[in-house]
Amino acid sequence: MSAQQATGGPVAVAIGRRPEPVHTVAVYAFDGMTPFELGVVVEVFGLDRPELAGLLTAPWYALRVCSDRPGTPLEAVGGFSITARYGLDELAAADTVIVVGVPDVFGGEVPPGLVAALRRAHRRGARTVSICGGAFALAAAGLLDHRTATTHWRYARLLQQRHPLVEVDPDVLYVDDGDVLTSADSAAGIDLCLHLVRRDHGAKVANAVARRFVVPPHRDGGQAQFIEAAVGPVEEEGDGIARSMRWALDHLSGPLTVPLLARQARMSDRSYLRHFTARNGTSPMRWVVAQRIAASLPLLESPGGTVEEIAAAVGFESAATFRHHFGRTMRTSPTAYRRAFGRGVA
Repeated sequence: MSAQQATGGPVAVAIGRRPEPVHTVAVYAFDGMTPFELGVVVEVFGLDRPELAGLLTAPWYALRVCSDRPGTPLEAVGGFSITARYGLDELAAADTVIVVGVPDVFGGEVPPGLVAALRRAHRRGARTVSICGGAFALAAAGLLDHRTATTHWRYARLLQQRHPLVEVDPDVLYVDDGDVLTSADSAAGIDLCLHLVRRDHGAKVANAVARRFVVPPHRDGGQAQFIEAAVGPVEEEGDGIARSMRWALDHLSGPLTVPLLARQARMSDRSYLRHFTARNGTSPMRWVVAQRIAASLPLLESPGGTVEEIAAAVGFESAATFRHHFGRTMRTSPTAYRRAFGRGVA
């Protein structure tokens, strides 16, 4: 019987050498948490991986779910409880420490025990990781000072205000800064966990784990892909600015210029520019580009139509212009967006 068969899982055996130590991953659980992000960490690092037989050259991870009160049930959103077996000492002793959130992003203090455990782990040389609001815990511990980090786009401004030494990038899915890594919201946590597997075990292993998740091994772009791109419906008001905006939405496929829009509003060009910018916080043509990008998304998500045809349908002069503006707005290409979100596109 092989060593793998005897243990029921993949192992690393080297004749004449000691077996490699198992890499421990600790994740922080707390009262009031949403279980999805914790589930992502458990799914990636806590499951047996028989499908990796023959691919691993080092042992798989050992997962520890930790809390301030080990053995005490923690209430989770959805009406059930989670009991963590391990405490903060085990968290501080792990090789990788993951914080998937904090009890209260907007008003509450980060638990001081968690802050102290993160600092201890970091001093030991542990890899510290956050998903979504967990970045607030890393920041409270001082681990993000003078580093680039990310969090959910809804919390980015608050994180920057509360921790001005952190360089917050709200557009990316995750940031790898060596021993400290941060990600955006739940789905981006999958991206970051797969990235950790790729760093530790290589692309083939990460791809196999991604296949079990039924997700792409790596996604292009950033959070901009998942923020509602449309400025939103134009308010039903009788003033000229609103009238010009409604007209523009009905004529996106044709040429749109400031003089054309100003004519619909019955204003001079200069007056129209001033009033439009004051009302919407952006210039008329930037708004038009945003609406054209938003109109292109459902077309890219459908299987029909080339990028060139979609560019023309939403009013861009050329596919090159479309790709330029799409890339600046969505932080990915039209083709990559279609590959990720297209319905009926393999």
